[in-house]
Amino acid sequence: MTGLVDEGRIMDIVYLDSRKVFDTVSRKILIDKLSMCGLDKQTVRWIEKSWNGQALRVVISGTSSGRGRCYCIGFACQGFDSGVGYRGGFCERLLEASPVSDRPNASQLQVGSTAGQGWDNIFKKVEKTAANTAVDRGVRIFAPEDPSRKVDGDTIIFSHVQERSSAVYQCNASNEYGYLLANAFVNVLAEPPRILTPANKLYQVIADSPALLDCTYFGSPKPEIEWFKGVKGSILRGSEYVFHDNGTLEIPVAQKDSTGTYTCVARNELGKTQNEVQLEVKDPTMIIKQPEYKVIQRYSQVSFECIIKHDSTLLPTVIWLKDNNELPDDERFLVGKDNLTIMNVTDKDDGTYTCIVNTTLDSVSASAVLTVVAAPPTPAIIYARPNPPFDLELTGQLERSVELSWIPGDENNSPITNFVIEYEDGLHEPGVWHYQTEVPGTQTTVQLKLSPYVNYSFRVIAVNEIGRSQPSEPSEQYLTKSASPDENPSNVQGIGSEPDNLVITWESLKGFQSNGPGLQYKVSWRQKDVDDEWTSVIVANVSKYIVSGTPTFVPYEIKVQALNDLGYAPEPSEVIGHSGEDLPMVAPGNVQVHVINSTLAKVHWDPVPLKTVRGHLQGYKVYYWKVQSLSRRNRRHVEKKILTFRGNKTFGMLPGLEPYSSYKLNVRVVNGKGEGPASPDKVFKTPEGVPSSPSFLKITNPTLDSLTLEWGSPTYPNGVLTSYILKFQPINNTHELGPLVEIRIPANESSLILKNLNYSTRYKFYFNAQTSVGSGSQITEEAVTIMDEAGILRPAVGVGKVQPFYPRIRNLTTAAAETYANISWEYEGPDHANFYVEYGVAGSKEDWKKEIVNGSRSFFVLKGLTPGTAYKVRVGAEGLSGFRSSEDVFETGPAMASRQVDIATQGWFIGLMCAVALLILILLIVCFIRRNKGGKYPVKEKEDAHADPEIQPMKEDDGTFGEYRSLESDAEDHKPLKKGSRTPSDRTVKKEDSDDSLVDYGEGVNGQFNEDGSFIGQYSGKKEKEPAEGNESSEAPSPVNAMNSFV
Repeated sequence: MTGLVDEGRIMDIVYLDSRKVFDTVSRKILIDKLSMCGLDKQTVRWIEKSWNGQALRVVISGTSSGRGRCYCIGFACQGFDSGVGYRGGFCERLLEASPVSDRPNASQLQVGSTAGQGWDNIFKKVEKTAANTAVDRGVRIFAPEDPSRKVDGDTIIFSHVQERSSAVYQCNASNEYGYLLANAFVNVLAEPPRILTPANKLYQVIADSPALLDCTYFGSPKPEIEWFKGVKGSILRGSEYVFHDNGTLEIPVAQKDSTGTYTCVARNELGKTQNEVQLEVKDPTMIIKQPEYKVIQRYSQVSFECIIKHDSTLLPTVIWLKDNNELPDDERFLVGKDNLTIMNVTDKDDGTYTCIVNTTLDSVSASAVLTVVAAPPTPAIIYARPNPPFDLELTGQLERSVELSWIPGDENNSPITNFVIEYEDGLHEPGVWHYQTEVPGTQTTVQLKLSPYVNYSFRVIAVNEIGRSQPSEPSEQYLTKSASPDENPSNVQGIGSEPDNLVITWESLKGFQSNGPGLQYKVSWRQKDVDDEWTSVIVANVSKYIVSGTPTFVPYEIKVQALNDLGYAPEPSEVIGHSGEDLPMVAPGNVQVHVINSTLAKVHWDPVPLKTVRGHLQGYKVYYWKVQSLSRRNRRHVEKKILTFRGNKTFGMLPGLEPYSSYKLNVRVVNGKGEGPASPDKVFKTPEGVPSSPSFLKITNPTLDSLTLEWGSPTYPNGVLTSYILKFQPINNTHELGPLVEIRIPANESSLILKNLNYSTRYKFYFNAQTSVGSGSQITEEAVTIMDEAGILRPAVGVGKVQPFYPRIRNLTTAAAETYANISWEYEGPDHANFYVEYGVAGSKEDWKKEIVNGSRSFFVLKGLTPGTAYKVRVGAEGLSGFRSSEDVFETGPAMASRQVDIATQGWFIGLMCAVALLILILLIVCFIRRNKGGKYPVKEKEDAHADPEIQPMKEDDGTFGEYRSLESDAEDHKPLKKGSRTPSDRTVKKEDSDDSLVDYGEGVNGQFNEDGSFIGQYSGKKEKEPAEGNESSEAPSPVNAMNSFV
């Protein structure tokens, strides 16, 4: 070992110093214990001597650690004259000196630091004997030279520590009696930063409370810590954050917008690392309806409410306490979700009840007192609202306060809980009472705060459990002195209505807030960030002022100050407003479209410069529309769609696109005024998609072994059709499916004849279209091949039995109207079959609806259908192995805006027509009766009106007619009368005059008649008869005249 030391090599030495241990206990007790453990006396005595002498001699390679006497105990000693060795005995070293060392501790240093490792506690202690011994001190470093360390006496100094400085340093102290070695391990820490806080650790705090985000780190040299918020956030700085030396970030007052991801970055010379933590700021828990003071009668029921509002992500627990202790274990106490109910209240229930709401982050509570009163002695006690207070008195009048006192009215057997004080401003709002304050029911005086320039009157209202009393009589009036305003208008805003103005608005002060007469406002403004003076104007008691001639959308500093005849209000705070907006000037540029799939695209654009927005940037609008389908090549009406992306976003997603189509889009910037110009139209195309299901599938022409399939192409092919896929399988009588057969059909086909099928077998078909992308949704249908012409199945080979007869239903037809459909079919099979009709909405997965057909009819009417809807229908026969026809699809007629009704079949119309016919018949009968009675026309009035000089009145003896006989046909012709016609002056007609024969005027019986039989001889140009002849005519009416009356 010493040789290794001389060579300068590193050694590990373990020091076992038993002295320090044994110095702390009684040595006599230890010696007794050693004897009891069975050690021999020599060994025990040697140990005892070593403790007393505090020194032992060490022999290494035959050389003793020092000179001196050696006591031999029980054995012979040899060679002790020179202090060399001993054999077979125990030797004890006395009084000689050996080096004693307080060894330095191991040290840890950081890269780049400076430190010293000292052996200044290393000393050599000499105990003198008869021969005095000299003492030497010395320190040696057996290591290569290194400029980063130096030896200064008994100290090693390290400067700008590097990783290579890590080593075990050994101090060798020696004298003539020996030497001692002391080791010191210097470990230079060189560690890149490490963050010990778990990744994505979630912190949850309540709003308006501090948040502490940990970032426990380790590294050498000591890392620097920085915090960021969000993915691309900037470094956090400012007074709203507190950065602790241990890396913790403190947000003294966390708000809802503080929620997010925070990133802690630690870096030093050796590297950088980061860690993310999550912060969630929750809404505080509140009791929005607290329990209220209750006065309840004994043996009745009481309920306390405790309605809470909390963050939706926190689970609250509600605990009720009575007098700060748990509720009594009594079934009378019922705890609900938001209330506590006490049944059959007793005197011991009197006390304070507290509702405590706890969440994992906060806790709130509210209390109420329950007072139990005696039950009414007799039912005659009536509980009512209290009587109004009276005798109101004002005392201690000051400029801004007054004391109001009153005397309560009768409680009416229910204690008064509180008093409400109201006031009236007789100067500004006479007759209008406002709420002032309220006090407990035990208080009858209150100190009221007043405002200047108000003529106050007060009244008091008492309140108990029953209700509110009538208001008291008003107090005397008290007019406070005027003063300058105490406050300025609120809600000051500056928003331009036109590009060249600024409209400043505010909420005016209320009447009593003016504090004096002559209320006005001083409106001041100046352009922000420009070294301009304030421009001010004083306006009357209004709430708006317009500044004209302003630049477009420029920020302004605005303030509005109230003043009256006594002075100004305090200096108002400034608000920022903007002059009017104008439409944006430029369109977004560099519009790019990235098609993600057949129905989704992502559009990018460059944001417009904010100066060109000329207003508050509200976002961007993307206009896009389908130009044409690439599969059909037919244009249709362009329907533009608009998507709005709020804020200064530079991209957006366009969902709901149609596959395999050509689209155009443009982008526009939007501000408060409107939209800016559109960017150039950008054309993009969507790739192919899977097609929709075929529009229809019909199965016709069933034969013994074949079926004909017809189909329509998909309504939305969504690409170029490559083929159709047909799959089919048989269905046996137990509705089990057989093997599935698949056929690929070219896309240009629209029909197919399947041959070599089994006769009288039901098949189920699955049909869908394909594009290069894949298969679309499928449509299904069932059909049956017809049975053998003989109506029986051919016997199976080797069986010899005839298979049962299978019926069939064919030629299923439908005739649909708006809300009903006529279903008919043909049936071949056993008699007395019970049919049913099943129907449902085409393409729907809903269960079939079933209608039973009465009797064995082969038709049925489906009623109650929805207009304009496609239905599927099939007919089946019960009791015949579930046999059904093939499906048919029909569509009901569209719903009409107003229902068309055939009025010819309506009862009201028939009745109306009968009434009209009856009325016409009555009119005809009346006309016939009047004609038969010889109704007359008032010709005289017509002649007088025409004033014909040739037509003069004649006397009765003139022999002329007084009136013409009424003829219906003459009334239609309106022909002038002949000159011979005269009317007597008294407008009377003699009987013989009216009965003249018409033959005299119409050449006898050969006179002419109109088509209706009326006589027209008077207009034939024949000269009138002589007067004598006319007067002498007295013969009876001729048959011609009689016939004319019934024409």
